[in-house]
Amino acid sequence: MRLESKVAIITGAGQGIGEAYARRFAREGATVVVADVNEEKGRAVATSLGAPHVFERVDVSSEADTERVARAVAARFGRIDVLVNNAAIFYGIDHQDQSFTYLKKIFDVNYFGTWLMSRAVFPIMRKGGGGSVINQSSSAAYMHPEMPMANQDTDPLPSFHYSLTKASINAMTHFMAGNVGRFGIRVNAIAPGPTMTDATKTGVPQEILQLIIQFQMAIHRPLEPEDLTGTAVWLASDDSAMVTGQVIPVDGGMIMLG
Repeated sequence: MRLESKVAIITGAGQGIGEAYARRFAREGATVVVADVNEEKGRAVATSLGAPHVFERVDVSSEADTERVARAVAARFGRIDVLVNNAAIFYGIDHQDQSFTYLKKIFDVNYFGTWLMSRAVFPIMRKGGGGSVINQSSSAAYMHPEMPMANQDTDPLPSFHYSLTKASINAMTHFMAGNVGRFGIRVNAIAPGPTMTDATKTGVPQEILQLIIQFQMAIHRPLEPEDLTGTAVWLASDDSAMVTGQVIPVDGGMIMLG
Protein backbone atom coordinates (compact mmCIF):
# COMPACT_ATOMS: atom_id res chain seq x y z
CA MET A 1 0.00 0.00 0.00
CA ARG A 2 1.67 3.17 -1.24
CA LEU A 3 -0.06 5.69 1.03
CA GLU A 4 0.05 3.83 4.33
CA SER A 5 0.06 6.15 7.39
CA LYS A 6 -0.70 9.26 5.29
CA VAL A 7 -3.64 11.53 6.11
CA ALA A 8 -5.30 12.95 2.99
CA ILE A 9 -8.00 15.60 2.59
CA ILE A 10 -9.86 15.27 -0.71
CA THR A 11 -12.28 18.08 -1.50
CA GLY A 12 -15.31 17.43 -3.66
CA ALA A 13 -15.03 13.75 -2.75
CA GLY A 14 -18.75 13.14 -2.52
CA GLN A 15 -19.07 12.14 -6.16
CA GLY A 16 -17.33 11.81 -9.51
CA ILE A 17 -13.55 12.06 -9.75
CA GLY A 18 -13.21 13.10 -6.10
CA GLU A 19 -15.02 9.97 -4.96
CA ALA A 20 -12.76 7.83 -7.16
CA TYR A 21 -9.72 9.48 -5.58
CA ALA A 22 -11.10 8.84 -2.09
CA ARG A 23 -11.76 5.16 -2.75
CA ARG A 24 -8.34 4.56 -4.35
CA PHE A 25 -6.50 6.44 -1.59
CA ALA A 26 -8.29 4.35 1.04
CA ARG A 27 -7.28 1.15 -0.76
CA GLU A 28 -3.69 2.40 -0.80
CA GLY A 29 -3.69 2.78 2.98
CA ALA A 30 -4.33 6.49 3.46
CA THR A 31 -6.67 7.86 6.08
CA VAL A 32 -9.12 9.80 3.92
CA VAL A 33 -11.03 12.92 4.89
CA VAL A 34 -13.97 13.16 2.50
CA ALA A 35 -14.51 16.91 2.30
CA ASP A 36 -17.57 18.13 0.44
CA VAL A 37 -20.17 20.89 0.60
CA ASN A 38 -22.87 18.25 -0.03
CA GLU A 39 -23.23 16.58 3.35
CA GLU A 40 -25.50 13.78 2.18
CA LYS A 41 -23.20 12.60 -0.60
CA GLY A 42 -19.97 13.22 1.26
CA ARG A 43 -21.09 11.43 4.40
CA ALA A 44 -22.32 8.47 2.32
CA VAL A 45 -18.89 8.05 0.73
CA ALA A 46 -17.10 8.29 4.08
CA THR A 47 -19.52 5.82 5.66
CA SER A 48 -19.01 3.34 2.84
CA LEU A 49 -15.24 3.57 3.33
CA GLY A 50 -15.58 2.88 7.06
CA ALA A 51 -13.19 3.75 9.87
CA PRO A 52 -10.79 5.51 10.12
CA HIS A 53 -12.07 7.56 7.17
CA VAL A 54 -14.28 10.53 8.01
CA PHE A 55 -16.46 13.20 6.46
CA GLU A 56 -15.96 16.93 6.91
CA ARG A 57 -18.37 19.42 5.42
CA VAL A 58 -16.54 22.30 3.78
CA ASP A 59 -17.40 25.25 1.59
CA VAL A 60 -14.04 25.83 -0.07
CA SER A 61 -15.01 29.39 -1.00
CA SER A 62 -15.17 30.28 2.71
CA GLU A 63 -11.89 31.21 4.39
CA ALA A 64 -13.32 30.46 7.84
CA ASP A 65 -14.61 27.06 6.72
CA THR A 66 -11.34 25.95 5.13
CA GLU A 67 -9.40 26.97 8.23
CA ARG A 68 -11.88 25.15 10.48
CA VAL A 69 -11.56 21.92 8.51
CA ALA A 70 -7.76 22.05 8.51
CA ARG A 71 -7.71 22.56 12.28
CA ALA A 72 -10.24 19.77 12.83
CA VAL A 73 -8.28 17.26 10.76
CA ALA A 74 -5.00 18.17 12.45
CA ALA A 75 -6.60 17.88 15.88
CA ARG A 76 -8.10 14.49 15.08
CA PHE A 77 -5.21 12.83 13.26
CA GLY A 78 -2.20 14.93 14.26
CA ARG A 79 -1.09 15.66 10.71
CA ILE A 80 -2.08 16.42 7.11
CA ASP A 81 0.12 14.77 4.50
CA VAL A 82 -1.89 15.21 1.33
CA LEU A 83 -4.41 17.75 0.05
CA VAL A 84 -6.29 17.03 -3.18
CA ASN A 85 -8.01 20.22 -4.37
CA ASN A 86 -10.70 18.58 -6.47
CA ALA A 87 -13.80 20.62 -5.55
CA ALA A 88 -15.07 22.76 -8.42
CA ILE A 89 -18.20 24.02 -10.10
CA PHE A 90 -18.63 21.89 -13.20
CA TYR A 91 -21.77 19.84 -12.64
CA GLY A 92 -24.68 22.02 -13.70
CA ILE A 93 -22.42 24.85 -14.87
CA ASP A 94 -24.30 27.43 -16.94
CA HIS A 95 -22.34 27.86 -20.15
CA GLN A 96 -24.80 30.50 -21.31
CA ASP A 97 -24.17 32.82 -18.36
CA GLN A 98 -21.25 34.99 -19.38
CA SER A 99 -21.85 37.65 -16.74
CA PHE A 100 -19.19 39.09 -14.45
CA THR A 101 -21.22 37.97 -11.44
CA TYR A 102 -21.21 34.35 -12.58
CA LEU A 103 -17.52 34.51 -13.47
CA LYS A 104 -16.75 35.61 -9.90
CA LYS A 105 -18.86 32.75 -8.54
CA ILE A 106 -16.90 30.19 -10.57
CA PHE A 107 -13.60 31.74 -9.48
CA ASP A 108 -14.69 31.73 -5.82
CA VAL A 109 -14.93 27.94 -5.85
CA ASN A 110 -12.64 26.71 -8.61
CA TYR A 111 -9.70 29.05 -8.05
CA PHE A 112 -9.97 30.76 -4.68
CA GLY A 113 -11.26 27.54 -3.11
CA THR A 114 -8.03 25.82 -4.14
CA TRP A 115 -5.96 28.70 -2.79
CA LEU A 116 -7.87 28.86 0.50
CA MET A 117 -7.62 25.12 1.17
CA SER A 118 -3.90 25.16 0.36
CA ARG A 119 -3.38 28.15 2.62
CA ALA A 120 -5.30 26.48 5.44
CA VAL A 121 -3.22 23.28 5.42
CA PHE A 122 0.12 25.01 4.79
CA PRO A 123 1.12 25.67 8.43
CA ILE A 124 0.19 22.10 9.38
CA MET A 125 2.21 20.58 6.53
CA ARG A 126 5.12 22.90 7.28
CA LYS A 127 5.12 21.89 10.95
CA GLY A 128 4.91 18.22 9.94
CA GLY A 129 7.95 18.48 7.69
CA GLY A 130 6.26 18.38 4.30
CA GLY A 131 3.39 17.11 2.24
CA SER A 132 1.84 16.91 -1.20
CA VAL A 133 -0.76 19.27 -2.66
CA ILE A 134 -2.51 18.02 -5.80
CA ASN A 135 -4.60 20.55 -7.71
CA GLN A 136 -7.25 19.56 -10.22
CA SER A 137 -6.73 21.32 -13.51
CA SER A 138 -8.35 20.35 -16.83
CA SER A 139 -7.59 19.97 -20.50
CA ALA A 140 -9.96 22.94 -20.82
CA ALA A 141 -7.07 25.10 -19.60
CA TYR A 142 -5.28 24.50 -22.90
CA MET A 143 -8.14 24.54 -25.38
CA HIS A 144 -9.52 27.71 -26.94
CA PRO A 145 -12.76 26.87 -28.74
CA GLU A 146 -14.69 29.68 -30.34
CA MET A 147 -17.47 30.68 -27.96
CA PRO A 148 -20.88 30.93 -29.63
CA MET A 149 -22.44 34.37 -29.97
CA ALA A 150 -26.12 34.67 -30.79
CA ASN A 151 -25.62 38.21 -31.97
CA GLN A 152 -22.20 39.06 -33.33
CA ASP A 153 -22.88 42.80 -33.06
CA THR A 154 -24.21 43.07 -29.53
CA ASP A 155 -23.13 40.06 -27.43
CA PRO A 156 -20.52 40.84 -24.75
CA LEU A 157 -17.03 39.41 -24.57
CA PRO A 158 -17.35 35.84 -23.23
CA SER A 159 -16.08 35.20 -19.71
CA PHE A 160 -14.41 31.81 -20.50
CA HIS A 161 -15.23 31.01 -16.85
CA TYR A 162 -14.41 27.31 -16.40
CA SER A 163 -11.43 27.26 -18.75
CA LEU A 164 -10.05 30.44 -17.25
CA THR A 165 -10.18 29.10 -13.70
CA LYS A 166 -8.35 25.95 -14.73
CA ALA A 167 -5.66 27.90 -16.59
CA SER A 168 -5.27 29.95 -13.43
CA ILE A 169 -4.88 26.75 -11.40
CA ASN A 170 -1.90 25.85 -13.57
CA ALA A 171 -0.21 29.18 -12.83
CA MET A 172 -0.99 28.87 -9.12
CA THR A 173 0.56 25.41 -9.10
CA HIS A 174 3.85 26.78 -10.46
CA PHE A 175 4.01 29.78 -8.13
CA MET A 176 3.02 27.79 -5.05
CA ALA A 177 5.48 24.98 -5.76
CA GLY A 178 8.31 27.47 -6.13
CA ASN A 179 7.64 28.92 -2.71
CA VAL A 180 6.84 25.94 -0.48
CA GLY A 181 9.43 23.46 -1.67
CA ARG A 182 11.84 24.70 0.99
CA PHE A 183 9.46 23.20 3.57
CA GLY A 184 9.29 19.81 1.89
CA ILE A 185 5.88 20.55 0.40
CA ARG A 186 5.29 19.56 -3.21
CA VAL A 187 2.57 21.08 -5.41
CA ASN A 188 1.46 19.51 -8.67
CA ALA A 189 -1.67 19.38 -10.79
CA ILE A 190 -3.56 16.81 -12.82
CA ALA A 191 -5.28 17.96 -16.02
CA PRO A 192 -7.91 15.37 -16.96
CA GLY A 193 -9.42 15.05 -20.38
CA PRO A 194 -13.14 14.33 -20.85
CA THR A 195 -14.01 12.00 -17.99
CA MET A 196 -17.25 10.07 -17.78
CA THR A 197 -18.69 11.55 -14.63
CA ASP A 198 -22.35 12.50 -14.28
CA ALA A 199 -21.27 16.11 -14.78
CA THR A 200 -19.67 15.36 -18.14
CA LYS A 201 -22.49 13.11 -19.30
CA THR A 202 -25.12 15.76 -18.59
CA GLY A 203 -23.12 18.88 -19.40
CA VAL A 204 -21.28 17.99 -22.61
CA PRO A 205 -23.26 17.00 -25.72
CA GLN A 206 -22.54 13.44 -26.83
CA GLU A 207 -21.67 14.53 -30.36
CA ILE A 208 -19.00 16.90 -28.99
CA LEU A 209 -17.57 14.15 -26.78
CA GLN A 210 -17.35 11.77 -29.72
CA LEU A 211 -15.55 14.37 -31.84
CA ILE A 212 -13.01 14.95 -29.07
CA ILE A 213 -12.47 11.23 -28.52
CA GLN A 214 -12.09 10.36 -32.21
CA PHE A 215 -10.13 13.34 -33.49
CA GLN A 216 -8.30 14.93 -30.54
CA MET A 217 -7.27 11.98 -28.36
CA ALA A 218 -4.48 9.56 -29.31
CA ILE A 219 -6.22 6.85 -27.30
CA HIS A 220 -9.74 6.67 -28.70
CA ARG A 221 -11.79 6.10 -25.59
CA PRO A 222 -13.19 8.39 -22.90
CA LEU A 223 -11.60 8.43 -19.47
CA GLU A 224 -13.29 6.90 -16.47
CA PRO A 225 -12.68 8.51 -13.06
CA GLU A 226 -10.53 5.52 -12.07
CA ASP A 227 -8.13 6.34 -14.92
CA LEU A 228 -6.99 9.41 -12.97
CA THR A 229 -6.42 7.76 -9.63
CA GLY A 230 -3.05 6.16 -10.38
CA THR A 231 -1.49 9.54 -11.16
CA ALA A 232 -2.97 11.01 -8.00
CA VAL A 233 -1.62 8.16 -5.87
CA TRP A 234 1.83 8.60 -7.42
CA LEU A 235 1.84 12.33 -6.72
CA ALA A 236 0.69 11.72 -3.15
CA SER A 237 3.28 9.01 -2.53
CA ASP A 238 6.98 9.18 -1.77
CA ASP A 239 7.65 7.77 -5.26
CA SER A 240 7.29 11.33 -6.59
CA ALA A 241 9.44 12.89 -3.86
CA MET A 242 11.34 15.11 -6.32
CA VAL A 243 8.41 16.05 -8.55
CA THR A 244 6.90 19.49 -8.00
CA GLY A 245 5.49 22.37 -10.01
CA GLN A 246 4.20 20.07 -12.73
CA VAL A 247 0.86 19.98 -14.52
CA ILE A 248 0.32 16.43 -15.76
CA PRO A 249 -2.29 15.85 -18.49
CA VAL A 250 -4.14 12.56 -18.08
CA ASP A 251 -6.25 12.73 -21.20
CA GLY A 252 -5.42 9.90 -23.59
CA GLY A 253 -2.95 12.07 -25.48
CA MET A 254 -5.15 15.06 -26.19
CA ILE A 255 -2.69 17.61 -24.80
CA MET A 256 0.97 16.76 -25.37
CA LEU A 257 3.30 19.10 -23.50
CA GLY A 258 7.04 19.32 -23.97
